[in-house]
Amino acid sequence: MNTLMPVSNLSRAGAPGHTVQSVHEETAKHVAAIYNQAGDDYVAYADGDPTKLFTFDGLHAYADRQIWTLLERKLSALRASGASSVRFLDAGCGPGTWLRRLVTRARELGFARISARGFDIAQAQVQRARLLSRNLSSLAGVNFTFDVADLRDRLPESDASVDLTLCLYSVLSHLPVASLTDVAREISRVTSGYFITTVRPIGSTPTAFVGSIENARRLMQDHDRDRCEIEFGDHRRIAFSFHLFTASELRGYFESDLAIEDLRGLDLFHSRFTPDSRWNPTGLRVDCRLSDQLAQLEGALATDPEFIDRGAHLLLLARGRGMAAQAE
Repeated sequence: MNTLMPVSNLSRAGAPGHTVQSVHEETAKHVAAIYNQAGDDYVAYADGDPTKLFTFDGLHAYADRQIWTLLERKLSALRASGASSVRFLDAGCGPGTWLRRLVTRARELGFARISARGFDIAQAQVQRARLLSRNLSSLAGVNFTFDVADLRDRLPESDASVDLTLCLYSVLSHLPVASLTDVAREISRVTSGYFITTVRPIGSTPTAFVGSIENARRLMQDHDRDRCEIEFGDHRRIAFSFHLFTASELRGYFESDLAIEDLRGLDLFHSRFTPDSRWNPTGLRVDCRLSDQLAQLEGALATDPEFIDRGAHLLLLARGRGMAAQAE
């Protein structure tokens, strides 16, 4: 059997010889092993063509465009305020695509000093990030680094030192729920500007994480144990900790330390109305009129209590308490 990650019974706190800390460490090792072994194809699967940073035609194209629009808007507003330096932090950076986007755009906007640090628990992903960012790392005025680190540990950044902190897609979902309060507090401590995160909500559609969903022959999310198991058609099997959030729960982790500026369901409709060439005729496409109507639906229902937990992701935007809201 070609096994990407053995399916095993993750040790649980309370079992003889297992403390909460040891359980968390074991969980982290499982998650790291999965993304370490995901291979080069994972880069394109997660973020699209790594050589075309701003094309946004990958699997999560709609969500990616919305996230980037938000990030670019905040970055442009910071530059317009007179700032000449900027600091980014990406917690759970994977192959580093989002940091490369931010650093590239920051240079275009004229920031003279750019500091960017990404970290991830998967060493193989950090190595890819370093390789893909080597040209940017050598530019004058740019301090661009990637580290292997665990988000549950204390961040080395000083208090209120980061202008834009990212924690995108499944990063928070992979953490043990018991650690989320401390993680949120630590993220809030270092963020002076804005924090942006996306997580999987309880009403989202299934995903295979490291491969296309059509390649999964069986998958099961155990909500009571926050555990996901997937078996692919080629007999690879993975199992890992995974938590699905409600919007109110996500808000609760951050609202005491950060000012919540936006919380909404992301991609409630677009991915569900995108034609599939394996099934739909070529004449069925998303034209401008339908695209506009989908955008109107997203805008009208993304924060509706009946819809917010049913998007492909939840998006939370928050700002440091000491930062005045920027007029846009």
